Amino acid sequence: MDICKDVKLVEKMESYYKITTNSIQLRLWFLTDDIIRIRAGFDQDFVEESYSLVTTAWDDDMDNFMGKSRNRIECAESTLTEVKGYYLITGNKLTVKIWKSPFIIEVKDEDNTMIHRDIPQLAYVKDNNNRRSHTHEIFDGDHFYGFGETTGKLDKYEDLILIGQTDAMGYNPIKRNPLYKHIPFYIKLNENHKKAVGYYYHGTYRSEFNVGQSHSNYWPAQNRYRTDGGDIDLFLIAGPKVREVIERYTDLTGKSTLLPKYALGYLGSSMYYAELPKNADDSIEEFVKTTKEHDIPIDGFQLSSGYSNIETKNGLKRCVFEWNKDRFSDPEHFFEIINEKNVSVSPNVKPGILLEHPLFEEMKNKDMFVQNSTSSQPSVASWWGGPGAYVDFTKKSARDNWKEMLKENILKKGTTSIWNDNCEYDGIIDDDSKVSFEGKGAKIEKARPVMANIMCQITEEAINEIYQDQRPFIVCRGGQSGIQRFAQTWAGDNYTDWKTLKYNISTILGMGLSGVANNGCDIAGFYGPAPEAELLVRWIQHGIFQPRFSIHSTNFDNTVTEPWMFEEYLPIIKEAMQFRYQLVPYFYSLMERAHRTGLPIVEAFVSAFQDDVNSYDEDVNFMLGDGLLVANVVDKGQTEKSIYLPEGEVFYDYYSRKKYSGGQNISLEVDISSIPLFIKGGSIIPIAINKINDLHEDRVKDLKLIITPDKDTEFKLYEDDGTTYNYTKGDYLNTSINVEVGSKTIVRFKKEGNYKSPIENIILDVVKPEKSAYSVAIDDQMLPHILNNKEFAKASIGWRYNHDTKSVMIKYPNQRKNYEVIIDFIENDLIGM
Repeated sequence: MDICKDVKLVEKMESYYKITTNSIQLRLWFLTDDIIRIRAGFDQDFVEESYSLVTTAWDDDMDNFMGKSRNRIECAESTLTEVKGYYLITGNKLTVKIWKSPFIIEVKDEDNTMIHRDIPQLAYVKDNNNRRSHTHEIFDGDHFYGFGETTGKLDKYEDLILIGQTDAMGYNPIKRNPLYKHIPFYIKLNENHKKAVGYYYHGTYRSEFNVGQSHSNYWPAQNRYRTDGGDIDLFLIAGPKVREVIERYTDLTGKSTLLPKYALGYLGSSMYYAELPKNADDSIEEFVKTTKEHDIPIDGFQLSSGYSNIETKNGLKRCVFEWNKDRFSDPEHFFEIINEKNVSVSPNVKPGILLEHPLFEEMKNKDMFVQNSTSSQPSVASWWGGPGAYVDFTKKSARDNWKEMLKENILKKGTTSIWNDNCEYDGIIDDDSKVSFEGKGAKIEKARPVMANIMCQITEEAINEIYQDQRPFIVCRGGQSGIQRFAQTWAGDNYTDWKTLKYNISTILGMGLSGVANNGCDIAGFYGPAPEAELLVRWIQHGIFQPRFSIHSTNFDNTVTEPWMFEEYLPIIKEAMQFRYQLVPYFYSLMERAHRTGLPIVEAFVSAFQDDVNSYDEDVNFMLGDGLLVANVVDKGQTEKSIYLPEGEVFYDYYSRKKYSGGQNISLEVDISSIPLFIKGGSIIPIAINKINDLHEDRVKDLKLIITPDKDTEFKLYEDDGTTYNYTKGDYLNTSINVEVGSKTIVRFKKEGNYKSPIENIILDVVKPEKSAYSVAIDDQMLPHILNNKEFAKASIGWRYNHDTKSVMIKYPNQRKNYEVIIDFIENDLIGM
């Protein structure tokens, strides 16, 4: 065993500090003022070869592969001092104390708060099974969030979490792990000092986090990270805000891609359609037609792999890049017809190739596969339908060949969207199987999680090479840290039951806390029986707030989950789905914010209300952006919903506008149509008023801004054409809406960018239960006060007080300039006494 017990010497090198112990060497970088990298070099080569990091301060063997996505910076300033018993490294914000004997590393922030402390003897260890571990102390009041895609409650304290990738169909949403993603990152938040710190263990081997589940009397409470290989390579990310940790983590691994706007729409799907023995294309066309006939908006169809089922020597098998001509007689015509309906089809593409696949021998001769551990032959592994081999995406020639096959067999048929599936490489049992690793050579156990990210990257490249100006829409089930740079993700093949509806919320929120803002879970469950009517309704009422909104199923009772499957409840379901489309101006602005900052779209209370410790355990209710508190009904037969409103804020019932003080539990009566929503005081919520049926073509022409002027606030309303890269050339419009409250409340609009907004009319819905306005002006122009509601509805400009919504309603044509709206709430003594 290698156990780091004592420090012999700490030396300042050119960009890092070398820590020599009794056992191995460690290195420490002050990457930025807020990020420290600690690397325990158990293999003593300190080779840099990352597919994950987009920000570095060193040469990396993957620099050529990463290309322009990699940002090279200089390390932050710091100084080294030797003191009796320890070394002290001081940065501009963080201080690192390296104790000599016993050796541990402590980190304090600029307020002298201890944010990290190793545990002596356990801190950096390689055991007799070659597993490497890092153990740090759990302080009183610590909570733990993130860990990528996980099941169970949001706070992972006292959990054992496995980090790897599996094909976990029908998983238990409370106890099953790992799932499909490999994201060894978490946020620690202490309820006493309310400061957050992030831990990103930069590694690709299977690993685990023992988050205080085990305990020994010889040591304090502890969180142990253990990995099957590689160095302990920790990026310690200071906050103190949770949001700051997320922003800095995504500085390291990348921000969420700005997908085309239609990726936020309803994505229809079911394995059923593509599995029909004949005329599956007609059935999908009929599905889209039926959806529109029911007046349900739709923007996409996720085409399951049944389209690639062809006859082989062993029967009907899924063979990627092949088309079953009985099911899809003319794929080009199919895409043309569906595209004309403003629905984008995302064909399912898998990286596994059956041995009986018509292209297997050709791909083998091109050396495209992960190789056997003892020869240069393909590593034969378990695959869907029988034995197969997996493509080695760490090999340039394999990537080039795959790209051409993808273009010729799928993309040129007429789509800019791909659904990368089953890319966990779970079927390869021999961990010694060989991969190219950019010519360096490696075992699959090291490269397994990077395959999904690379597959998505070359999918993006392939789409860009054919449709140069079109933003790709890539969906991916697998992935490692950084998958957010390429794809929208979802938590795989969930089960249809009430507990999945409820606990999938924590999975989505945890992904948002792990830098993956654009994610979701299959609505109404993928695998299992048909959902009962109440479950379908509740799941859709929740699902409309997920960044990814897809109803997808493979029901084992021969049914198909569709929005109209229960006619009695269809009006409620339609209303919910149409409301999703009303919220698209808000969603799209939040997706752009995630692209710019890395912040979640749907956000856990613990992040949004960090100062309120009572919010730290909230698993079900969440924030959509900064303004909307969503408190969905997720329990069967529920007639009353208890909701905790976080302290330090005020909230308005979205429907009644009743005002509530935060820091209390309230109870609402609910029925099957209820979607409990609250607007946080000091918020701006943009909502489309005109009807939107699809996001490909329909544009927001009439926009309402709900404003709760309880405190100064700002919102950035983002617009562009929704599909192209023109926004990178300045063809976008970012309208900064700033509210300054007071006896005169001023709403300022400042515009940036060249995009011509399609918005023609704006309504400000300024929530003010206490009183109406005295006057309203746009710049120097006084607006007419219209008391009659019918006259107000007909007018193009004016204002009135709506007693139903307790709001000052202001309407006017959209202004193509910077301007301000002044709402005067002065006292007006009509009697004059």
